[in-house]
Amino acid sequence: MSSALFTPYTIKNVTFPNRIVMSPMCMYSCEAEDGKATNFHYTHYTSRAVGRTGLIITEAAAVTKQGRISPQDLGIWSDEHIEGLKKIVQLSQEQGAKVGIQLAHAGRKAVLDGPIIAPSPIPFSEDRKTPEEMTFDQIKETIHAFKEGARRANEAGFDVIELHGAHGYLMNEFLSPLTNKRTDEYGGSKENRYRFLREVISEVKEVWSGPLFVRISADEYDEEGNTIDDFIYFAKEMKEQGVDLVDCSTGGVVPAQINAYPGYQVTHAERIRNEANIPTGAVGLITHPLQAEEIIHNDRADLVLLARELLRDPYWARTAASELGAELQAPKQYERGWN
Repeated sequence: MSSALFTPYTIKNVTFPNRIVMSPMCMYSCEAEDGKATNFHYTHYTSRAVGRTGLIITEAAAVTKQGRISPQDLGIWSDEHIEGLKKIVQLSQEQGAKVGIQLAHAGRKAVLDGPIIAPSPIPFSEDRKTPEEMTFDQIKETIHAFKEGARRANEAGFDVIELHGAHGYLMNEFLSPLTNKRTDEYGGSKENRYRFLREVISEVKEVWSGPLFVRISADEYDEEGNTIDDFIYFAKEMKEQGVDLVDCSTGGVVPAQINAYPGYQVTHAERIRNEANIPTGAVGLITHPLQAEEIIHNDRADLVLLARELLRDPYWARTAASELGAELQAPKQYERGWN
């Protein structure tokens, strides 16, 4: 039996051995609050590589110290972070996985001491800090910080960069009319709200020629917010700029009740793939091998991203191959116990 889930997938000069991707998940494990990778990170990511996950995307790495979600976040705002990130990459690549990094800025959702910044001075909720509205200079400095983060990711040897434009963090805040009330060229129309992400993509591509993903929140679950139709527009713009894949999540922009069920975001990936004519990744309560197989087999998305399921089972790829009747080569050290 052939399995679509276990077919290789190539973007530019990078070939993923299968369509299984470890979704970025915050680990809050930089206990020294310096953004540097720790022994936990080396063990955590390498375990999934040994388990034959095709692409591993590390947790959100903050491009500025002020842009961390929490003080314990992974960082990429300094050249001092390169060494630890390079070790994550090398350990995972040695086991056959490709490795990506998610570049991020938390914007108004940062939970830090001191001031935080956002497109507009609107707090996420009543119990959260009110951000300062970004000045023109701060916008340009932050765009440059993403470029510098991409340069460091390249020096660390990553195979893929993903820009975090989802879940209510800074890029998403610029895109959303719920969080962007600016009256300058970065606010108002859809074109203006896309400008920040447009400029980040342009700057990143000056120092990065490898596969470039963007994660989005394709539904903001608010009548006044962006919908899938808005993100089809944004995805077309991303494709025009040379983005290689849109990673389709939802929510997180404002507090909302979300009816989450297995595969509840797959239709977003499917519509964007078909209507914007760009490769997509599907994510969100994808746990079962047959579920993942159906998504790839029926061309609903090009990659399947797993989060919590890979926390529960670092060897999920082996579990899936066994159930789907696919051949998956074991690490030589594990051959006696693989089947």
